[in-house]
Amino acid sequence: MSHTVGIRQTQKLRTRQALLDAALGLLEHQSLSSLGLREVTRAVGVTPTAFYRHFEDTAALGVALVEETLGSLHGLIAAVLMETGDSEERVDRSVEVIARHVAAQPAHFRFIAREQHGGVGPVREAIAAQLFRFAEEVAAALGEEPGAAGWSEEDLLMLGGFYVDHMVMTASALLEAGPEREREVVRRTKRRLRLVTIGRAHWLDEAPAPD
Repeated sequence: MSHTVGIRQTQKLRTRQALLDAALGLLEHQSLSSLGLREVTRAVGVTPTAFYRHFEDTAALGVALVEETLGSLHGLIAAVLMETGDSEERVDRSVEVIARHVAAQPAHFRFIAREQHGGVGPVREAIAAQLFRFAEEVAAALGEEPGAAGWSEEDLLMLGGFYVDHMVMTASALLEAGPEREREVVRRTKRRLRLVTIGRAHWLDEAPAPD
């Protein structure tokens, strides 16, 4: 009995992944809001009823694609942030991690770039939540550095959010640039983030004016 259950579970996971992969392929040339459920099931060769065994609707499928794309990055970015070295070195390595992932999974990141401000609310919210998690992780790592003495949690989160926002822009720039211009995009991104690092070193030189 347990063997049969295991086979069924494996098949269920395969069908779920096939639906995600088919949707991602279809989304190369359209937005999620225009994607039809029957398009996806037809591409996989299953019935619409089978789709509902895995996802409530196409919005839920989109949220799963967000988790598949960005969720896996948390461990990698966390590992980079925990490495020894100064903040510039870690920023450089983070940029390289993003560049490798965009090159390996362009369709996933194209989906994120399109849907971040797209018409499907739950997907926008899922992307925003993942990016906020990244900002918190970066802020926590920055807060462990000696240069963070005197920084408020709010300012550290603001800085973490800035780094994350810039990484998102970098991913979009890499998608538009293509392999032939990837090195230039990476070089330019590292220079810009070094400028932020220089500014960061002087953030507390003068107390900011109250809001």
